[in-house]
Amino acid sequence: MAAAPEPNVEVTRLMRAGDWRAALRCTDDALRLAANNPVFLLNRAQCLLALGELSKAIEAADGAQRHASGNAALLDALGTLYSRANDQRRALAAYDAALALAPANPQVIFNRAAVRRFLGQLGEAEVDYDRVIALNPRDYEAYRNRSELRTQTAERNHVAELERLVAAGIADWRAELQLRYALAKEYEDLHEYDKSFRQLQRGARLRRDHLRYDVANDVATVDWIIEAFPAAPAGPTPGTCADAPIFIVGLPRSGSTLVDRILGSHSQVRSAGELNCFALALVDAARRDSGNAPLSRRELVARSARVDFAALGRDYLERARAAGAAGASAAAQAAGPQGAARVRFTDKMPLNYLYCGLILRALPNAKIVHVSRSPMASCYAIYKTLFEDGYPFSYDLAELGQYYVGYRRLMAHWSASMPGAIYPLRYEDLVADQIGQTRALLQFCGLPWEEACAQFHQNPAPTTTASAAQVRRPIYDSSLAQWRHYEQQLAPLSSQLSAAGIRAQE
Repeated sequence: MAAAPEPNVEVTRLMRAGDWRAALRCTDDALRLAANNPVFLLNRAQCLLALGELSKAIEAADGAQRHASGNAALLDALGTLYSRANDQRRALAAYDAALALAPANPQVIFNRAAVRRFLGQLGEAEVDYDRVIALNPRDYEAYRNRSELRTQTAERNHVAELERLVAAGIADWRAELQLRYALAKEYEDLHEYDKSFRQLQRGARLRRDHLRYDVANDVATVDWIIEAFPAAPAGPTPGTCADAPIFIVGLPRSGSTLVDRILGSHSQVRSAGELNCFALALVDAARRDSGNAPLSRRELVARSARVDFAALGRDYLERARAAGAAGASAAAQAAGPQGAARVRFTDKMPLNYLYCGLILRALPNAKIVHVSRSPMASCYAIYKTLFEDGYPFSYDLAELGQYYVGYRRLMAHWSASMPGAIYPLRYEDLVADQIGQTRALLQFCGLPWEEACAQFHQNPAPTTTASAAQVRRPIYDSSLAQWRHYEQQLAPLSSQLSAAGIRAQE
């Protein structure tokens, strides 16, 4: 008879296969034999995090850290887990402990730099990235991340260094991609717009060449959603949830992080970040309705119109609280019985705009805030961003235009079919009248005015989005017309939007 595999080997195999529940069972079996084994505790935390059990994952990670002294690699892994669980302060402490043991480890320094950026410690993050590059000049992501921490100046920038690296030739397209986007950012900061756009265009084309994506599927999905949800909800169904989460929807780079920081600065609101919980709950509900038969995207959309909406709302809330809204629950408990009813959470997943009709059926008391920007400003902001995951439409201007037209069509449908249910908030209006727009936003959400919402940039809470550096500043207007420096290069996109009845500047 073959010997049974070592527990950590078997757990690793199951985790790589994505069988998180089996991996958790195997880990728990191992822990019954070695309750304080830090590797097993880390494995347990990783499984729990993958299953959406955030608070339990952190508890297991805390146990691992108590027994991880002297193990820099384990402390680094714990830092990564804490960061993914959005507990950035615990992550920073774990990375600090790892670096006390291995001060010249560039990977740990890189990881700490990312967490420092999330926490708004931008100067310290830049020092870390400089150190990473000195130790490992081939860590090309560090160059791009460093470029984004601040506005580069003529006296202090990295253009010459980046140009030398590109000129030397880089075999790995992923490495070249990082450098192209870094150069685009730094040249834009230096007002060398032609050079900036050339680098951006080359970087975006490089990324698009390595994606499998057909924008026609996303455009067709809009038609299927409109067909499935032609009218407003008939009214709350029996058993619907009384909870009132606040959804912040739209496209990425629209100002949604700013709005989330404003709302999250309110004493009665906690930000849960960008949750994928509604999409996951919806897919599961549609599959149950089909008897777990495989579904095409069109079939999935059609079935979504006849799921149990009350159950969908409850499932979403359960997932949200486990995966990211735990801060709201903790704050409610700290506030006592009266506070427990008052603390709410925001979900700022931009693509929840696809589900507005479903959200208001599943959660009739939810608030939906649609954040938008002027069309060309919005499209350019998306195009110049190298996203970690998702948004594959963003690397080709023609595809971006097609997607944007579909997005506008769907939002127009939601507004027409559910008048007054979705609060429209233009980024330009918020910049022009921060206090007035913030008061109106809070009123829509059923929240009293608090001065902290006007001082959102002083909010110490971490943020992990592409706007992590910008939201540490008071509101500024320098990005409103940034796209106009590229009007010639963006002219085909402008024409595309115009042909669809969308003015470039709205």
